[in-house]
Amino acid sequence: MNHNHHRSIGRRFCGLTAAILGIVTAGPVVAQAQGETPNSYAPVADKESFDDTMSRMVTEKPAVMKRQMQLLEHRYDMSDRPAKGVTMSGGKAIQEGVRVKLPPNVTWQQLADMTPEQVKQKELWPEGFLPLPHPNHTEGGMVFPQHHIDEIKRQTGIDLTRYDLDYDLPEHVLPEYPPPMYLTTRLDLGDVSQGKVVTMDNYYTLFNGILNPKQIEGLRLLVTPFPQQQFNQTDDRRSERPHRGVTCFDCHVNGHSNSATHLVGDIRPQAFRHGLDTPSLRGVNIQRLFGSQRALKTIEDFTEFEQRAAYFDGDPVIGMKKGLNVLDRGSQVHFMAEFQELLDFPPAPKLDVFGKLDPSKATESELRGQGVFEGNGRCSACHPAPYYTDNLMHNLRTERFFEPRMVNGRMAAVDGPIKTFPLRGIKDSPPYLHDRRLMTLEDTVEFHNLVLQTRLTDQEKKDLVAFLRCL
Repeated sequence: MNHNHHRSIGRRFCGLTAAILGIVTAGPVVAQAQGETPNSYAPVADKESFDDTMSRMVTEKPAVMKRQMQLLEHRYDMSDRPAKGVTMSGGKAIQEGVRVKLPPNVTWQQLADMTPEQVKQKELWPEGFLPLPHPNHTEGGMVFPQHHIDEIKRQTGIDLTRYDLDYDLPEHVLPEYPPPMYLTTRLDLGDVSQGKVVTMDNYYTLFNGILNPKQIEGLRLLVTPFPQQQFNQTDDRRSERPHRGVTCFDCHVNGHSNSATHLVGDIRPQAFRHGLDTPSLRGVNIQRLFGSQRALKTIEDFTEFEQRAAYFDGDPVIGMKKGLNVLDRGSQVHFMAEFQELLDFPPAPKLDVFGKLDPSKATESELRGQGVFEGNGRCSACHPAPYYTDNLMHNLRTERFFEPRMVNGRMAAVDGPIKTFPLRGIKDSPPYLHDRRLMTLEDTVEFHNLVLQTRLTDQEKKDLVAFLRCL
């Protein structure tokens, strides 16, 4: 898979083509007959037996995964290179260094000195800065890292394996597992999960006496399996056996994230749907927008939306077919939201009460990095202290830098407005951006240096990363 190959694909698929529109856009995805009107709906009646579907997709799986792994190899350096002297809150090593591969014969400094128009004209936008497709973008659906699949099966007997595809990113670039859980109400306890993955098997023992009865009930609902598009009892599921479903904490493990991926439910056609990186629920109490692009206004809205729509690709008809779980807004949604509002950011011992570095605790590099964050880097324009979010949405207009192109079923065209996620605890939440396209903080700094045209020096970039690791 070479650079010229991607260029030819880009030229062939610029704009809305018949090939893009000729896709049924909610899973299971199948090709439309020639001449049919493009359709936003998935077929309700099964046209293929479960055995035939599974046999066909198991046969296709090696080619699907090979294509995705070749794309990752082409775009990134995925080697295991931990940073020295810095870890996530629970002790896992942080990966360091820029992992996005540059086009031939160009440096980051040369790219930063170009205008967006020049980068686009010369086709020099790093391919790792393009949207990252889902492991099988034309199919989509929830996919979980193998270590999470193994732990949930060990604890509960529930198997989250998909027969048609596997998770794609290596474990060392993902958040630590299990992640610590911190509560705003009991900061004295530190990690209230006690180093365990919180599930239906242990939630009551861990939290009885710490939470009130409403909060315990909210947590119970968050670890209760509910039917979902790929994991349910119907013959068009993607699990080998009929399935009870997935829990909120299957993606938001311990109220944080394991970087399980999916496709957003609010965009059509299928090729334009963004891949999704599961955001952390830490600090939702200070957030005012929920969903990377949906701009839902409360955590209650988000909780209800996920169960009624996002679990089923935004298709309520399919949701009814597969076992839609309708939560009661006045009790169940409220209880779930109340617990989520207790999830706190991890400790940041170098920050003062205003969210700024304490000079007596920070290194010179970290202090310089804070200056870059607030100055030349222009980071604080969208990420002000103390929680490093403005609770707004911003459109970085990355399409200024490249021609639209189809990559592994994903039409890389525009990202649109994305919510400003808090940067508190950011070192615990790799990979970065809303679709997992950036593996390290160094990648993130290089990305924004080009997009915002800030032209930071190498030292400023290094100092900025040092500061971000303190948040």
